[in-house]
Amino acid sequence: MSRRTRTQLDRAAYAERLRAMWIGACIANWTGLRTEGVRTERPFFTDADWGKPLGRDGARIDFVLLDPCLADDDTDIEYVYLHLMTEAGTLFLSPEQIRDGWRAHINDFIWVSNRRARDLMERGVLPPATSDPALNPESLQIDAQLTTEIFGALAPGMPDLALRMADLPIRTTARDHAAHAAQFYVLLFSLAATVDPEKPRREEIVRIVREARSYLPDASEAADVIDFVLSAALSVEDPEDWESVRDAIARRYQEQAPAHGFVYRGFTESAINLATGTLALLLGGGSFRRTVQIGTLAGWDSDNGTATMGSLVALLGGMAELRRAFPGARLSERYRIHRTRPTLPDRLPEDSEAEDTFAAMSGRMVALVDLAVREEGGQVEPTRWVIARRASSPGTAAPHGPPPGP
Repeated sequence: MSRRTRTQLDRAAYAERLRAMWIGACIANWTGLRTEGVRTERPFFTDADWGKPLGRDGARIDFVLLDPCLADDDTDIEYVYLHLMTEAGTLFLSPEQIRDGWRAHINDFIWVSNRRARDLMERGVLPPATSDPALNPESLQIDAQLTTEIFGALAPGMPDLALRMADLPIRTTARDHAAHAAQFYVLLFSLAATVDPEKPRREEIVRIVREARSYLPDASEAADVIDFVLSAALSVEDPEDWESVRDAIARRYQEQAPAHGFVYRGFTESAINLATGTLALLLGGGSFRRTVQIGTLAGWDSDNGTATMGSLVALLGGMAELRRAFPGARLSERYRIHRTRPTLPDRLPEDSEAEDTFAAMSGRMVALVDLAVREEGGQVEPTRWVIARRASSPGTAAPHGPPPGP
């Protein structure tokens, strides 16, 4: 019998953190989009470029606050998964449920491995074969890293369960180190619930990065990336000197990749974007503003890691963190999913500009957290969850074999 520890989590407080998670993801996503693919080799952006019109199509590099918040691929596929799980009342989507959900709702605004997987589904291929490298040569790209973090948030403080829930969605589009990178993100979102608010957030972030990394096979390229960035980030004398770490990332995983046993596959590949996302999280120090700034300026596919880590920091700090980042600003409560996924239900029929609210999305997630807590042998009470967490062994994340059972 596996050893378990028990912790408590306030339901209302966590619901508010989930709401902040979605808002933070949208702000970070649309801020990062201003530099997506603009700097994929030297010269890279620096802090001095913040506020200048150097982004895509001359856009000013600055925070983007929209009302309503618009769907994009950093949030809309996870929204589809939330819809499918809510409708089915399950934590574990089957290959057929994923295929049917993608065919019904995920048809446009998808690229690279997501596009390949969707085309394969139309030919009758079911996940996880949709990420088979023989069928999907894009399976080492970034796609699963921006579509599956929600499973970690749905299993707060239960990382093993989070991995089981996310396994098939990850392997819908990713294999090998790209799948490990997505698992790392899922683990971070699950471990966010274990962060002690009484301790320095920067130190707690380092702790959960190390714990999430411990689940990955040491031989994985994703493990190499995380180890390298963590070591470099902890070695800089000035915690604001993220640029030197980014330049070291470029040397190791792009400019001198073959010498280190790697292949640089373009600006949307998994490894280099895992590196910049991890960089933004570690040297952002737990500040939403700073994390998003670093992610946006870091280069390559800069909206994706920025959205993920901005979302994670918002999950850590809740609405208070977002209000601290934008004092006096009106943060939108509305979400326009029909921008990219028009076949999903309109939950705000009286609002011509949006179809859902972040509070309502959070509420649907809380209902799934109830299922997750019970799945792991915990207790669901009116005001709190008593969470049971099983002890884990290092290197247990393994996306190559058959999916773990529920």
